[in-house]
Amino acid sequence: MTDRHPLDRLRPVLTLTDATLLVVSSVIGVGIFLTPGSVAAALPSPSAFLAAWAVGGLLSLAGALANAELGAMYPHAGGDYVYLREAWHPLAGFVIGWLSFFVIYAGTVATLAVGFAEGLGHFVDLEPAARTAVAVAITVATSAIHFRGVRLAAWINNVTGGFKIVALAALAIAGPLLAPALPAHAAATPSAGQVTAVGFGLALSPVLFSYLGWNASVYVASEMRRPRRDLPLSLFLGLAISTAIYLMVNVSYLYAMPIDAMRGELHVGEAAARVFFGDSGAAIASVLILGSILSCLNATILVGPRIAYAMALDGLFPRSVQGVHEVYRTPHIAIVVQAATAVALILLLRRFPSVLDYTTFAIILATMADTAALYALRRRHPQRERPYRAWGYPLVPALYLVANGAIALAMLWGRPLECAAALAVTATALPSYWFFARRR
Repeated sequence: MTDRHPLDRLRPVLTLTDATLLVVSSVIGVGIFLTPGSVAAALPSPSAFLAAWAVGGLLSLAGALANAELGAMYPHAGGDYVYLREAWHPLAGFVIGWLSFFVIYAGTVATLAVGFAEGLGHFVDLEPAARTAVAVAITVATSAIHFRGVRLAAWINNVTGGFKIVALAALAIAGPLLAPALPAHAAATPSAGQVTAVGFGLALSPVLFSYLGWNASVYVASEMRRPRRDLPLSLFLGLAISTAIYLMVNVSYLYAMPIDAMRGELHVGEAAARVFFGDSGAAIASVLILGSILSCLNATILVGPRIAYAMALDGLFPRSVQGVHEVYRTPHIAIVVQAATAVALILLLRRFPSVLDYTTFAIILATMADTAALYALRRRHPQRERPYRAWGYPLVPALYLVANGAIALAMLWGRPLECAAALAVTATALPSYWFFARRR
């Protein structure tokens, strides 16, 4: 079995540390600062609140176990595009690859860039046109770094990801230590109301949103030095670090404010920082958020182009996109295409601020599809070499499918327009596949 596509010319230079911090940077974005208020709104008990974050990590691990087996079997560029191609048909892989590249990754790049520009508003007064210019500039600048080399991009990701881990751990530890006195509500954690199964399920939606990105390293498998060993480890280590950080930070939030005050609070991170650090807390939280956005943006720009590159290797994307820079050894055309798509979406965001709300729904569909591919490949290729076999198969991956299927149905019910937009973009993959398949 080959570890690479025969046309793949990317260099295997990424280490286990690179891949692990790529997962951490992809998972820990702005969710930990913004979503705890929504979780608290659904759960009246501090213990249930923390349990939801722990369960979110375990459910993500259930998906990671499936992806670890798939990635070790097919350590190619492209991730779930490859798995669905091998499990069912090139069309299945193309649909998910199309959705992942144009909706999930280009859309996430645009969303993060706009979020960074808006976050600067805490320090600099920017007009709407200036915010758009900043978002475009940060997208182009970060993409240029990735154009120049994957080692440079990985080094920057390691630095920013490491900073994020240290800063959040420091916030969680130093905040309560520096607080003037133990708040009365932190000493006791009785339930403030009844916890229901429906409420717990509703709380899991924003929690799982905060864990999205746990499969980032599968897309760069062909650039890992030892993918069969390091890819599964990077998923498990990255999720373990992210889950530990989430639990530590949420414990500090509960120390700073009662869960009743946390409910519906849009900026829990900033509110907690104000309790810990006084008037300077808002500035500290803003710096952490900006740094976290930059780290997540860098990781997203690293991952996305590998999907288009893998599709081009199979003749299912413009042939130029399979190009590898002769000097920098990067998929430079795919990087440019992603940057151009993200810039176009940024310009659209000026008038349609909710146009990318469908991204979460698209990610759930994609991760469910590649988890389902595990079952098909177990049946179709039972004798294929598997350097890692998913623990708990078939029950644990099924748990991931059931949980995320329930969330997808809830989103269809609660946000039909956004979900319809994601499905409409997915439908455009069909004529595109017909065009590229005929040309091929």
